[in-house]
Amino acid sequence: MKISRRETLGLLAGTAVVGGCTSIAQKLEQDNEPLSPLALSDDPAVRRLNRFGFGPRPGDVQAFRKLGDEGWLQAQLNPGAEPVALTLALRQLDIFHFSAPELRDFSEDMVVKQMQQAAMLRAVQSPWQLRERLVDFWTNHFNIFARKGLAAFRKPADERNVIRKHALGSFPEMLKASAQSSAMLVYLDQQASHRLQPNENYARELMELHTLGVHGGYSQKDVMEVARCFTGWSEERRFLRPRGQFRFIPELHDDGEKVVLGQRIPAGQGEKDGLQVVEILANHPGTAKHIAQKLCRFFLGDAGTEVEAEVAKVYRETGGQIGPMVTAIYRHPVATNSPPMLKRPFDYVVSALRATDANTDGGDALLARLSNMGQPLYLWPMPDGYPDQTEAWSGSLLARWNFAFDLMHGKIDGTSVDRERLARLFPEAAEEAHIFHRHPESTSLIDPQDALGAIANAADRYALLIASPEFQWR
Repeated sequence: MKISRRETLGLLAGTAVVGGCTSIAQKLEQDNEPLSPLALSDDPAVRRLNRFGFGPRPGDVQAFRKLGDEGWLQAQLNPGAEPVALTLALRQLDIFHFSAPELRDFSEDMVVKQMQQAAMLRAVQSPWQLRERLVDFWTNHFNIFARKGLAAFRKPADERNVIRKHALGSFPEMLKASAQSSAMLVYLDQQASHRLQPNENYARELMELHTLGVHGGYSQKDVMEVARCFTGWSEERRFLRPRGQFRFIPELHDDGEKVVLGQRIPAGQGEKDGLQVVEILANHPGTAKHIAQKLCRFFLGDAGTEVEAEVAKVYRETGGQIGPMVTAIYRHPVATNSPPMLKRPFDYVVSALRATDANTDGGDALLARLSNMGQPLYLWPMPDGYPDQTEAWSGSLLARWNFAFDLMHGKIDGTSVDRERLARLFPEAAEEAHIFHRHPESTSLIDPQDALGAIANAADRYALLIASPEFQWR
């Protein structure tokens, strides 16, 4: 049975810290800022794993310290094979065995759920956490709403060939792959673009969201010229051809001369018009600035403004290589000293599963909890991706609390936590050290002896820690 907000606060109120300290309940029920960040006391290793991954599992902090700051980063930038258990779990999913046209033999619901399940399993189980963080980032940057038209059936290929393939590689190459992804083109109505009526949807989002940014200095004239350049860019739909793949249709293309951002695109180039636009945008200083801003905000929150100029410079010097940009963010002092950022629901769920070393199939029951928090993966209807502002997620608190209690009381089918194993892994520490991966003597706003000592049920104590204000931040 779900618990109400009042019931949750009533339970939490019973765990008030004595001696004048603020109770967990009071922290959860702040009138003006219910999601105000707390001053975390994480050590640098924990902060790294929370910022550049989805949080530590038992043993991850020790492994990080053994590798050291630079050793961990270099390992993450050069990921190896996935664990056998994860590989086998992913092989069970049909989306990895069929092309877009073949997937249409399945229901749209099944395809969407399998994509969500794969993303969940990888984020929870993969040791290559930096890559999974970046996959989450780029999936939102190049957002495709899976419920529009037949996008659901095209999106698995887009995820493989655009997002995951280039997540740690070259942004210009990813941009080109996205421009030739039938999932993206059809989502933004590019298949209907004709020399007599060019489609501006893809042209506008290409500049506003994917490259230059809303203040990138382009004009409506540039949008129209870019739209002309991409006429004829569509997908293969002919009989006995590789349907669902990119196709350029010459007879639909406007082959006249164009001018984009002051650069001349000669007449008669055909498909090369669009490729030249991609090159112009990828090499534009405005793109370097926009991508740097988004990456810095993603990893560092509001404090990322201190690093943006440096990261934009790295973009320009390396031709948009993602690894060096992330390295610049990682090595900057603000990466371990900046204020905490609110976890979006996907981040929150994955970090809770990792902190508790949960076993999960990533299936319907878990995905339903994530949907209740407002972030069903691949289902943001606008092309800008899920928001990252704190206020956008202020309505997800009750669903988060219910998730925490359901997780620790074994009420999520296909997902379980072995609390006895956790206790064996941390024999000298109270539950707080299990969840936050801290030494028992470390300073914290949550005192396990006073705040939780009155609760006899270990499952409730774990749940309260996962539901606590402190765990909502990274």
